[in-house]
Amino acid sequence: MARPRAFDERHVLERAREQFWAAGYAGTRMDDIARATGLGKGSLYGAFGDKAKLFHRVFDDWCTAVVEVAEGQMAGGPDAEALTRLSGYVHLMAENTASDTERRGCLLAKGAAELAQHDPAVAGRSAETMTALLTLLRTEISAAQRHGDIDSAADPERLAALLLTVVRGIEAVGKAGLDPETLRNIADTALAVLPVREGQKRLAAGRSPAREN
Repeated sequence: MARPRAFDERHVLERAREQFWAAGYAGTRMDDIARATGLGKGSLYGAFGDKAKLFHRVFDDWCTAVVEVAEGQMAGGPDAEALTRLSGYVHLMAENTASDTERRGCLLAKGAAELAQHDPAVAGRSAETMTALLTLLRTEISAAQRHGDIDSAADPERLAALLLTVVRGIEAVGKAGLDPETLRNIADTALAVLPVREGQKRLAAGRSPAREN
């Protein structure tokens, strides 16, 4: 019978995530993770494999959480509320970036920028995550079109791609140092250019107080 692990796996993964998030993949050694988690390197290797496998586990968890946040804001609900859900998600992402005073950015973006060129697992998981976000955005845009809030002649795929680029771009320019109000204005402007029916522009541009925890 295998001996039960004498540590909290979730806690170890959270500590490893913090280390990778702060220092990047190349800047993190297994010695660093051992110190951060309080485990010996032998225990880490035995439980998670080498540094690459541990990062893949952390990165996968992060990507799952990114999609879950988007699903929590946009998945499901009546078509009549689709534009509100869409607006709320875009503003939530701007607020999250504005509140990132340490400029750590998103581990998805950092991991993809550092590793996707050479690591097929990171490249594939990044693309899968972006595709999932694109699908959620397109679904909400299509719902708003069915309700008549967004012009039915517009291409929902192209509009979704535009909003995804804006959302991910806000994270990038926020990390580079743009002030919070500018980030919020970017979100407002992106929503304002959607081909919404007259009377709904204020709804699309309205800022949401919600934040991701």
